[in-house]
Amino acid sequence: MPVRAEPSDKSELVTQLLYGECYQIMGSQGNWHQIKIAADDYTGWIDFKQHCPVTPEYFTEWKATAHPRAVDLVQTISSENTRIPIMIGSTLPFFDGINIRINNQKYVYSGRATNNSLPFKINFFTKVAHSYLKAPYLWGGKSIFGIDCSGFVQQVFGICGYNFPRDAWQQVSVGIEVHFANLTQPGDLAFFDNDEGRIIHVGILLENQQIIHAHGEVRIDMLDHYGIFNHQRKKYTHRLRIIKRIFPVAK
Repeated sequence: MPVRAEPSDKSELVTQLLYGECYQIMGSQGNWHQIKIAADDYTGWIDFKQHCPVTPEYFTEWKATAHPRAVDLVQTISSENTRIPIMIGSTLPFFDGINIRINNQKYVYSGRATNNSLPFKINFFTKVAHSYLKAPYLWGGKSIFGIDCSGFVQQVFGICGYNFPRDAWQQVSVGIEVHFANLTQPGDLAFFDNDEGRIIHVGILLENQQIIHAHGEVRIDMLDHYGIFNHQRKKYTHRLRIIKRIFPVAK
C-alpha cells in the first residue's frame, strides 16, 4: 500500500506498507489519513479506502509481539470467503504455524515463514538478500515488485528479525565503523554520500567485497575504498562514505 508525502495520489511515494503491518492514524484531511507506522515511526498519508481498522487492544498487543515474516516470494492467506495475496517480507501477525490473526479473524497461511526462536544465521541473511535480485528500483518501495536501497536493507534485516530504520540517513547511525573495505564481512552495511555530504545510498556487503544493493534493480557489484564499481558500465557509481558492522561476528 502506498504511503505518500502529502494527501494526494500525485504526491511522492515515501514508503509502503506490506501486509500485516500496523500504524496509527495521526489526523485526516479529506479522503486521506496521516499515519505513523508502528514498526519504524515513519509518517505519511494513505487513501482512506485502503485503511483497515484494528482495535486498540490488538494494536497494543501487535506492538509488543515479535511476528514472523513471509519468506516465499508470493503466497496467499485465506479464510472461508477470502483469499489475499501477500509477498516476501509481509508480517504474519500472531502466526501459530497454521493461522494468523487480524483482530478476531483468522486466516490460513501455508507458505514458508521465519521462526523467531531460531538463532541468527548469516547464511540465511545473505540468502534472503539474494531473493531480491533483479527486483526493480522504486523510490519509496519496499516490495519485491519495486524497492529502493534503504527499503531493501530494511526488509532483509526485518525478515531476519532485526527492526531497522527506514531511510539510509537513519540506518547509518546503527552499528560500529569498519575502517577498511578489505576488512568487511557479510552483513556489513556500506553507506555512500553526495557532494554535499548527505547519505544517499546504502548496500549490504557479501563475501569478497561484493555488495548487493538497489540501483536500477537489486544487483551485485564490487566495493573498494573509493566506492561501488559497476562492472557493466565500467565506472564507479557511488562514493563510499562509511562502512558499519551490525553483527559483531557473522555466524
